[in-house]
Parts: sequence; structure tokens; C-alpha cells
Amino acid sequence: MALEKDEEEEIVVMNMENFQEIHDEKQQKFRRNDSLEIESCTTSHVHHSKGPSMAIILQLAFQSLGIVYGDIGTSPLYVFSSVFPNGIKHNDDILGVLSLIFYTLTLISLLKYVFVVLRATDNGDGGTFALYSLICRYAKVGLIPNQQLEDAEVSNYKLKLPNNREKRASKLKSILENSHFMKIFLLFTTLLGTSMVIGDGVLTPCISVLSAVGGLKEATSKITEDQIVWISVAILIGLFMVQRFGTDKVGYSFAPIICIWFALIAGIGMYNFIKHDTSVIKALNPKYIVDYFIRNKKHAWISLGGVVLCTTGTEALFADVGHFTVRSIQISMCCVTYPALILAYAGQASFLRKNNGLVSATFYKSIPASMYWPMFVVAVLAAIIASQAMISGTFSIIQQSLSLGCFPRVRIVHTSAKYEGQVYIPEVNYILMIACIAITVGFKTTTKIGNAYGIAVVFVMTLTSAFLTLIMIVIWKTHILLIISYVLIIGSVELVYLSSVLYKFDQGGYLPLAFSAILMFIMFVWNTVYRRKYFYELDHKISPEKFREVACDTSLCRFPSLAVFYSELVQGIPPIFKHYVANVPALNSVLVFVSIKSLPISKVAIGERFLFRRVQPKEFNVFRCVVRYGYTDVRNEKEPFEKLMVERLKEFIVKEYYWSQKMIQDGETDENLNVDKSQEISDEGRVKEAIEKEIETIEKASRAGVVHLIGENEVIASKGAGFGKRLLIDYAYNFLKKNLRQSEKLFDIPHKRMVKVGMTYEL
Repeated sequence: MALEKDEEEEIVVMNMENFQEIHDEKQQKFRRNDSLEIESCTTSHVHHSKGPSMAIILQLAFQSLGIVYGDIGTSPLYVFSSVFPNGIKHNDDILGVLSLIFYTLTLISLLKYVFVVLRATDNGDGGTFALYSLICRYAKVGLIPNQQLEDAEVSNYKLKLPNNREKRASKLKSILENSHFMKIFLLFTTLLGTSMVIGDGVLTPCISVLSAVGGLKEATSKITEDQIVWISVAILIGLFMVQRFGTDKVGYSFAPIICIWFALIAGIGMYNFIKHDTSVIKALNPKYIVDYFIRNKKHAWISLGGVVLCTTGTEALFADVGHFTVRSIQISMCCVTYPALILAYAGQASFLRKNNGLVSATFYKSIPASMYWPMFVVAVLAAIIASQAMISGTFSIIQQSLSLGCFPRVRIVHTSAKYEGQVYIPEVNYILMIACIAITVGFKTTTKIGNAYGIAVVFVMTLTSAFLTLIMIVIWKTHILLIISYVLIIGSVELVYLSSVLYKFDQGGYLPLAFSAILMFIMFVWNTVYRRKYFYELDHKISPEKFREVACDTSLCRFPSLAVFYSELVQGIPPIFKHYVANVPALNSVLVFVSIKSLPISKVAIGERFLFRRVQPKEFNVFRCVVRYGYTDVRNEKEPFEKLMVERLKEFIVKEYYWSQKMIQDGETDENLNVDKSQEISDEGRVKEAIEKEIETIEKASRAGVVHLIGENEVIASKGAGFGKRLLIDYAYNFLKKNLRQSEKLFDIPHKRMVKVGMTYEL
């Protein structure tokens, strides 16, 4: 773990040479919050390049086909059969439905997501958490008071606005910051959207695989519906069993397969368009939508729940943009996906105009006989890829929820050294597998699953629009007429679709709502107690005076080693330290209180991850360390945490010495740095000697061994608490805690060097 002597001297010399350059940058200053809150000035400076070349953008556009569009690409398998579950009553209804599909794809998938929502990325990352993090950075709506001034100096923290308008005071921003209800409501909405996307991840494998395998009925009449269901179940089990290997090894095959899929559905669509009925081009006229509703009235409105399935997977455009670029997603959608889907639906409509009675199996019946088996194989592969994308997306979303303290602790496994976004969560994988099998066996048909699927899809779209409207008002400062236009056009369309899918609540639509309710309950329990624990530690933190009293106790024995205390608290010393000292009358020669903190940004560079503060008196060698992560960072999975922390601590010591000398030179005083105007400026040799002496202390302690002290807190409801509070803390929270991973498993702490310190919190 220790650095070699020449490496150590190199660090010292490097810092001495670059100190003047560091000093000239005004943003790197110590800030005082209290006597324990001396912030380090460790920030790195990111030099933004001009962006990827067009060749790289085109390459990413090709790769995005396999990751982003599997779900929306396989929707032609089941859309028409979901719209007409009881058959086609009038031939012109096909034109009305095709017109609805065309304008829904154009308005929602293309206009809203590709050209508007993709502008709201969080440093290139998308999804519900990206929108929430943007709002959290602009307005103080976080429910945990762990904000620090230095957080805003992280390179990714600054908002990249899509225009150059200056920030101005906003009435809405003030409401958000001053209303506790609005803060809770924003978090609740984020968790609801998250739960719905996870529900989408459960339903996508079911409907995609079942639709693709259903094509076997067209090959032979001997196969039964139950056999199709069990074949689908076998494929789903195989799909979930290989998740632990990650998608890195098979990722390169995804894009070519989906590209072949789009080429085939577009080609067959063109074939059917020319062969059967070219007059379906009339569906470009929205008059046919009006006629469809006049002719079918309530049944037309109910059928919208099937029409909206043509947009399934559109949210993946935004959620997966972090793996590519906005421009590459726009190119692949506009040049490949959108034209292929329009041709596929137009071809199916042309086929149905001549074959009304075959609507229940539109996709496979419209395929030429010679192309049946190739299409069947590619369809099954495309369905598996679509399922894979949503399962991987579910893992990423739960990882983000975990980082905000909104989900119970589960183990995150990084499956790829090349693609940092590819993660695997064992517990969640098996829960998803069981849920998918149960839904497939229970519902059996794509029509019933489609009713459930529609609610999950439209709910997420509506919540995204709500967040986007908020961002338009408080961050982008968009013209009010454009905001009104967006709400009236996009918002009203989505609300109409939402009303339609909710009508089918008792026909399977209850499934995603029930699933989301369970997830929301788990997230609510965990987040509520998580926040209460934080406030308990904040209210009972050890004061500077009390810490000096404990540290100066002559009965305490100091022995050479480095102790790392883990805590959620970013201000002050956690109460568990006093509990530890009261039971163990000995202290390590170097103490580091580590707080794991999540920032409302997607990623934090390793150079900006560690934020150190010294706890006075200086000779005690006690430090506070805040380790900052973004919501897509994986904690300590591939990083040598101990080595990084010790190296950053040495750098902090070097910079602190030179800052103290500079403050003496400028005649400034700071009791936290032991700086006084009467002190003399030390020569370079004495400064180097002092630095080397303290670094040697750190080196000696780390060589003697690093001990990790974990707070094993037992949480119980306080005496006299009501039934609801006791149910929440004593039963629900503790049940989740006992049945899921513990802290040491999350942070890969070696068991031989781990000490658990027990303490009971009465909340």
C-alpha cells in the first residue's frame, strides 16, 4: 500500500513546483463552516474537447441500434393484435389506426424524445434520475442536509444549459426550496417513475418473447398455447441465468442482429404495401383519426391502449443516451429506426386491408412463406435483445436508487471493464426472473400482458413530461408560449393515452401499478428511516470541544495503525466514535472518518472524489474524508479504495502546509490551520522536512495495518412511538435490513481487517 520513497519525494517536489499555479486559481480556497469543516482544495480541471468526430458518431449510432431500439423495434409483433382484440369491424378502421400510429410515433418518439427530451441530459446521462438531479442542482430540494460548498466545484456539477440566458430569480424555484411538501412530492414522483420503468423491465421480456415464440403456431397447428408459454418460459430462464456474465461478450452481435431485423421488417413492409394496398398512404391525413373515433366512439378510445404500444421502449432513447451521444441517438432514430417502423406498420395495414380476419396474428401472417423461418429466428433473437436491454436498464436504475438511499442495500457487480454502465444485481435478477415467469404463465396471451404494459409505458412518459416542464420553467427559462404549446400538444396527447390504459385496469392493467406500489413501499420505508438515521447522527454528533476532551484523555493508548470509521455524516464526528472509545480504551495513531456521499450528478472523477479536512489538534492525526460518488458510479468494485485514500491524504497534507505558509505570508489568520500572524515563514527545507515527517507518520500507520470500523447500528422506534412508526422502523425496515446485504459486502471490506461497532439508535 505504501508509496516508495522516491515516489513520495516526487509528490512533494511536484506540489512545491506547482503550488504557485494552484494558488492563482481563486476557486481553490479553504472555506470555514465550523472548526471541523476545513475543506480541501482538491479539484481537477477538465478540458473539454470539441467532441467526437463524425466517424465516431456514426459508429456509436450503429452500436446504439442493438442497445437502445430492441424494445421499440419489436413492437410490430403485437401492436395491431392489441388494438383489435375482437377483430376489425370496418375496413377504414385500419387507416384510422395506422394514422394514429404514425402521428404517435412522430409526436412522442421523434419530436418529444429525440428533439426535446434529449436536450435535458445530465452531463450526457439520461433517465428520471438525470432530470431529478438537474432540479436538485438548480434548487435546494434535497431532503438530506449534506450539501457542501465544494460540491459545486466538481467539474460535472455545473449545469450545461442549452441557451445563454442568465439565471434569474424564479418564483417556482422559491416554492420548491421553501416547501417541504414539494421536496417530498418531487422525490415521490422520481421513485414512482423509477418503479414504473422497473415494471417495464419485467413486462418487456414477457410480451416480446411470447410474441416472437407465438409464431410457431403459424408453422404447425399441432403446437398448443400452453406449449408456446412453456417454450417462452424456458427462453426467459436461460436469459436471466446468463445475466451474471454481462452483455460485454455478446454486445457486438446486438447491433448487426437488430440492423438485420429493421431491414427485414422494412423490406417486408414495403413488399406488403406494394402487393396488397398502396392506398394506405392516405393515413397521412389525420381526418381518418377523426372518422375512426366518430365511427367507434368509446371503443376507439379504449383501443388507444393498444396503439400506444408502438412507443414501447422510447424511454430507452433517453435512459441509455449516456452510453452513446445525443447526436448518435438522433441519427440512428431518424435514419434507421423511425423509417423502418413506419414501413413495417404501413405494410401490416396494407395486408390487413385485404385480410381482416388475420389480425390476431398480423405479423407472421403478413410474412411471405419463403421468409417465414428466417424472420422467426431473427424475431426471437430481437425479442431476447429487447429483453436484455430492459433488464440491464433495470439494474442501472436500482443502482441509482441505491446511491440516493432510496433502495435497500444490494450487491452491485460490474460485469464489464470496458463499459462502466454494465452492472448486475444478483438478488434483483432472480426476483425479475420469478416475476416474468409468473406473468407469462398467468396471463398466457400478449393481449392481456399488453394491457399491463401500456400503463407502465404511458406513466413513465407522462412523468418525464412533468419533469421536463419543470426544467423548462426553472432552468432553461423557455419562452412561456413554447411551454404552453408543449403542455397542450404533448401533454394532452399523453393524458388521453393515460386515461385509455387506465380503463383496462381490471384486465391486467393493475399489474404494473401493484408492482410499483410494492417497490414504492420498499423505497419509502428505506428512505424514510435512512433520513431519520442521518438526522439522529446530525443531532448527536460530537462537538469539537468534546472530541478534544476524548482525544486528550491520558488513559487512552495510541498504537501504530490507520483506522477508517465509516459514517453517513458529512458534518462533524459521528456519535459512534464516543461509543467506541468508551468500550475500547485505545486509539489508532491515524484516524480517518469516512463519509460516503452521493452527489446529484452522474459521475465524479477519481481526482475529485476525495475531500479531506483536518480535525484539530493537529498532532492527533485525525482527518475527515468525504468520498463523493455520482448516481451512476459503482462504489469500490474495481478501485483500490485504501490506496487511493492514503495517496489523496498525502496530497492534502502537502497542499495544507503550503497554504498555511501562504496565509502567513499574506498576513491572514486561521485557527483551524494553526496559522497566526506572529508565526514566521519557514524556509523551503523546513517545510519539506515537516511534510516528510507527517507523511512518514501516515506511511508508518498504513504499513502497520488499516482497520475498517463499521457502525452496526440497531434502529428501533423511540419509547412512546405510535403504532405506525413502530411498524415502519421495528418491523418493515429491520426486516429489509436483516434479509439484504450488509455494509462490508457493499464496499468489499476485508473481513480480517473489519471491526463492527454496535450502537442502538432510538428514532
